[in-house]
Amino acid sequence: MFKKEIIWREILTRAIEKKQFEFTQSELARKYGFSLSTVFNALKIPRAQGAIKVAGKNFSVVDVEKLLYIWATQRNLQKELIYQTAASKSAKEIEGLMPAGITYAAYSAYSQKYSEAPADYDKVYVYAGGEELIEIKKRFPQAKGKENVFVFKKDLFAEANSRVTADAQTFVDLWNLSDWYAKEFLEKLKGKII
Repeated sequence: MFKKEIIWREILTRAIEKKQFEFTQSELARKYGFSLSTVFNALKIPRAQGAIKVAGKNFSVVDVEKLLYIWATQRNLQKELIYQTAASKSAKEIEGLMPAGITYAAYSAYSQKYSEAPADYDKVYVYAGGEELIEIKKRFPQAKGKENVFVFKKDLFAEANSRVTADAQTFVDLWNLSDWYAKEFLEKLKGKII
């Protein structure tokens, strides 16, 4: 994940889940060990599009939805895909067999967090680090057929103990999936967060 995406995720997560709309560039730079110029550059597109308003070293989110769509259109999930395979199990069975330490994404994240699924889904997406990936490969070895297990590389700044992605991350990941039911999940999630 690009540094600007890490910054956008932090801003959106705080805005959506904690209702915090005011930020300082220096605070974000310190938290992630990024330079101030990296944070400043990450704010260029959202600023130009009117999603945030910058005043000196401070800024505020003025349009959460617009910032979500900016990130969604910039996101490239395919470059983060590190493993995929076919498993002859349902999505719920696959989710139940995932090792500790993974973070559920997309449909599974929504389903687990909100205890519902707006549509039937047959694919499971997760974020995993090196140790979790080894265990996933043991539990779901390479197999031919319709792929339904997808593993993305967990970034260094992802919440360590979270079993599901933050709503902003879930939204952006869903936006980038081509399954017909992704739209159903997106609409329901949008209703909950915007």
